[in-house]
Amino acid sequence: MSGKLYLVATPIGNLEDMTYRAVRILKEADLIAAEDTRNSIKLLQYFDISTPMTSYHEFNKIDKAKVLIEKMHSGQDVAVITDAGTPGISDPGEELVSMCYQEGIEVLAIPGAAACITAVTSSGQACRRFSFEAFLPKDKKERARVLKEMENETRTMIVYESPHHLKATLKELESVFGDRDITICRELTKKYEEKVKTTLHMANEYYEENDPRGEYVLIIAGKSKEQMQREEVQKWENISIEDHMDIYLSQGMDKKSAMKAVAKDRGVSKRDVYQALL
Repeated sequence: MSGKLYLVATPIGNLEDMTYRAVRILKEADLIAAEDTRNSIKLLQYFDISTPMTSYHEFNKIDKAKVLIEKMHSGQDVAVITDAGTPGISDPGEELVSMCYQEGIEVLAIPGAAACITAVTSSGQACRRFSFEAFLPKDKKERARVLKEMENETRTMIVYESPHHLKATLKELESVFGDRDITICRELTKKYEEKVKTTLHMANEYYEENDPRGEYVLIIAGKSKEQMQREEVQKWENISIEDHMDIYLSQGMDKKSAMKAVAKDRGVSKRDVYQALL
């Protein structure tokens, strides 16, 4: 019988967040595939785990996945860990999981810490619906395309950022979104953990005078219904009510229906539209 693939979540900063099950699985596995063995050896030593390790990272994720699948087909259980958090979430693992499904190998997730969930649930922003964007693309065209999609997102958005690029990213977000609410989470679960609920404009003012330190998770409010309505009204303010009416009349609407549609678009009453036409 084939072995299994275990996706084992590890702490994002505080070692006390390691679960009993995660420790047991790592001890029982035949092999641990780690994003950075030099980093993970500290975790394994802390929990007295002596399971052999092999390197599995962004730059060998396809070729090494084939090797790991061969080992699982031979009956070995493989546990995947990243430097911090849950494998597959902005970390290596996604491709290996997909290949395991193609090969009929069972995949089991050992839940635990994830920076995105830790941040959004403690951010003070709406968290019933959210979208996870991870790190924004480095390619300028792709980055612009993603930001354009995010501009009209109504769900709360989660973005990862490094301290070296935080200032530029915050300025870029404000230029696209306007002055949106944001919670800036820094060094989650670590000694200097900090969460600041503010706005993009105030955040940019702050970082003009202060240098970012640590790893960041940005929790950005989605576009509100009120903001969407304001933008819709502003769009129609650039044309006259007569021209606005002509748009609907040219589509075959009768005058009464057209007046009703114009009033709705502009956020005014039908009487106001009628008076303007007179």
